[in-house]
Amino acid sequence: MTKKDIAIQIADETGIKQIDVKKIIQKYQDKVIDILAEGRNIELRNFGVFRVKERKARTGRNPRTGETVPVVAKKVVTFKPGLVMKQRVK
Repeated sequence: MTKKDIAIQIADETGIKQIDVKKIIQKYQDKVIDILAEGRNIELRNFGVFRVKERKARTGRNPRTGETVPVVAKKVVTFKPGLVMKQRVK
């Protein structure tokens, strides 16, 4: 499912113009990215929690050559689903 598919469904269910729904979805996504880029967490009750975690530097291995390569530390976004999502997806 794409952002466009979601916008069409929401527009059909609410009577709001599809173009306006797309703008709202994009604004929401931009805001989520901005908050995570600041290193803050986002908790959406019954949906889940987005967190920024720091992965430590480590030594990896190139599977093709077997050569060891350094992997730098980096920040990654994790998501833990909330209770309602877990129950409905189950």
